[in-house]
Amino acid sequence: IVKGPDFPTGATILGNSGIRKAYETGRGSITIRSKATIEEKNGRQYIIVDEVPYGVNTLDLKNKVADLVHNKVIEGITDYHTDLKDGIKITITLKKDANAQVILNQLYKHTEFQSNFGIIFLMLDQGVPRTLGLKDILTKYIDYQKEVIIRRTKFNLDKAEKRAHILEGLKIALDNIDEVVKLIRAAASDQEALTGLMNRFGLTEIQAQAILDMRLRRLTGLERDKIEAELAELLKEIDELRSILASEQKVLNIIKEEMTEIKNKFGDERRTKIDMTAIDYIEDESLIPNEDVIIALTNKGYIKRTTSDTFKSQNRGGVGIKGMATNEEDFVEHMINIQTHDDVLFFTNKGKVYRVKGYEIPEYSRQSKGLPVVNLIQVDKDEMVNSIVKVTKDEIGVVDNLIFVTKSGLVKRTSLEEFKNIRQSGKICITLKEDDELIAVKKTTGNDFVLLGSSNGRMVKFNENDVRIMGRTASGVKGIELDDSTCIGAEIASEDDIVIIVTKKGYGKQTVVRDYRETKRGSKGVKALSITDKNGDIASFKIARPDTDIVIITDAGMVMRMPLDQISVLGRVTQGVRLINLKEEHTVATISLVDKEKEEEISAEEVVENSEVINNDNSDVVELAEREISESENLEISQSDEVVENSEN
Repeated sequence: IVKGPDFPTGATILGNSGIRKAYETGRGSITIRSKATIEEKNGRQYIIVDEVPYGVNTLDLKNKVADLVHNKVIEGITDYHTDLKDGIKITITLKKDANAQVILNQLYKHTEFQSNFGIIFLMLDQGVPRTLGLKDILTKYIDYQKEVIIRRTKFNLDKAEKRAHILEGLKIALDNIDEVVKLIRAAASDQEALTGLMNRFGLTEIQAQAILDMRLRRLTGLERDKIEAELAELLKEIDELRSILASEQKVLNIIKEEMTEIKNKFGDERRTKIDMTAIDYIEDESLIPNEDVIIALTNKGYIKRTTSDTFKSQNRGGVGIKGMATNEEDFVEHMINIQTHDDVLFFTNKGKVYRVKGYEIPEYSRQSKGLPVVNLIQVDKDEMVNSIVKVTKDEIGVVDNLIFVTKSGLVKRTSLEEFKNIRQSGKICITLKEDDELIAVKKTTGNDFVLLGSSNGRMVKFNENDVRIMGRTASGVKGIELDDSTCIGAEIASEDDIVIIVTKKGYGKQTVVRDYRETKRGSKGVKALSITDKNGDIASFKIARPDTDIVIITDAGMVMRMPLDQISVLGRVTQGVRLINLKEEHTVATISLVDKEKEEEISAEEVVENSEVINNDNSDVVELAEREISESENLEISQSDEVVENSEN
C-alpha cells in the first residue's frame, strides 16, 4: 500500500529492502539513481538525463563531472550541457569511440547521479524524541487524530447546546409574546424585567437576557419559522455530536473521510519509480562499494566513517593535521580500519555490546564532527563505547574467541559465537563488579599471548589458555596486579610480534614481544618502558601489523599519521623517542593502526591548509612546499608568505 518515498524530482529507487528497513525500524538508507537514456545521433552517442536524485544541485553535479574528466577518472566525455527551461535536461556528449554504458556506470559510481538518501523517522512522541517505524507512526497519528476529533466534537457540542438553550427561550417568548411585552412594559428596570421573565416562564438568566435583547423584527412570522428551523437543526446536530462521542467507529470514519478528502485534493501520480526487479539481484551491500574506510569515535560519543586515504603520511616529529572537529573537552578516542561490508561490534563501559554494518555508519568529511553514537545504537545516557571490534566473513572459523579486559585488571574469554545474534537494543557481554569498567575487547585464535599494560609502565604476558572459556555474562578472573595504577589496554600477540608503546607526552618505541618474559596470569608483569618526567605515563600500546601506519590522536583532536619504520625498535626498559610535538598542555589520548597508503608527499595546498604540520623536523616537507609554491600560479602571495613563516617557525 505504501510503496515508498516519492520525491518531487522523480528518479528511480533501486530495490525496496532499504524502504522496508526504514519503514520497519524508522531508520534506513535508499539508493536513488537518475533517469538516464542513451541516444545516438550522427554516429555519436549522448547520455540524456532528465531526472536526478532529490536535493542534488545541478551546478555542483556539472563541476564534479568536469573535475573527473580533468583528472582522467572518467574518459570519453567531450561536452556537458544543462537545460533548465522545462524541468531538467542534462545532455552529455561522448567521443565516437566511447562506451556509453561504461561511462554511465562511472557517473553513477563517482557522482551524485546515483546517491544514497538516509531516512530517519525522528519525531516527538508526547514531547519525547523517538525513532519510530511506519506502523507506530500511523498508530500514534490515528490516536492523535482521535483526540483532535473528540476535543473538536466536545467544543461544537457545547456551542450547539448553548445556542439551542437560547433558541428554546426565544420560542417560549414568541408563544407568549403578548404577556411578555406587557411584563416588560410594566417593569421599572431591566433587572425587574429579567427577574419577571425568569419567574413567570421558568427561564434561565441567559434565556431571559436573550429575550430582552431580541429585536422587534423577530416577532414576524418568517423570523419565527427561522428560529424553529434553526432549533430543529441544532437538536439534530446535538444528537449526532453525542453519538460521535459515544462511538469510536464513528470517530474512525471521520478520520477516513478527512484523509480521503486530503488525498483527493492533493494526491497525484507517483514521480519516483521503484525498480522492483532489483530485489532479485541487488542487495543492500551490493548497492554499496566494499571499500576501505576508517571509523573514528570521540570520547564524547561522536562517530563517523571516512575513506582511509584521508590522512596523509608525515615524518616522525610532525604535529599532525586536524582529523575531526572537536571541542576543547572532546577528542578522538577510537579509530579502526575496516571495509564497508564488515560487521562492527561496539562494546561499552557498562558491559554491553551492539552490532552494526560498516556502511550503516554515516560518512563525513575529515574535519566534520560526526554523528552522536546514541543516534546509531541504543546506548543508555551514562553508557560510553570504549571498544570497537570488526568481524569479517573471512574470520569465521579462524577467530574463535573474544578477550575482555576491565579497568581493574580482570580478564575474561568468551566464544565469538555468543555474539552472532545481537538485537538492536544491545546485549550483555560481561557482568561488571562495582566501580569497574570494560576497557578493551580483542579477538583471539585460540593459542595467542595476551598482553595487559598498566599506566605505570608494567606489562604482563600470558597465554590465553590460562583463562578458561566463560559464558557471556561471566565476570572474569584477575589478569594483572595493579599498584596504584589502572589497566590501560590489552593486545593479542605472538612471540615474533612487535609492540608499539606511546606515552602521554608523545614519546614512543617499538619492542619485540619476545623481550617481555612470560608470566602467570594475575602477576605484576615486567617493566615495559622506563617512565620519567620527560616521557610521562603510558597512554596506549598496539601490536604492529605489516604494511601499516600509526595514527596518533591527541586529547585536542589532532591526528598524525606516520610510517612505523620511522619508530625505533628499542629495548624493554628504554624511554623511547619523540614521535609528536605536543602543543601547550596537550597529551596523547590513544593510537591506532591503519593500512599503509601509497607513498605520497604532502601537496603545497595541504601545507597551506594545515600550516601547523610544519616544524623543524619536517625539513623535507618544507622544502617540497616552498618549491611547489614557487612553481604554482594558483596560490596567492599571502598564502606563500604564511607557509614560509610557518616553515621558519
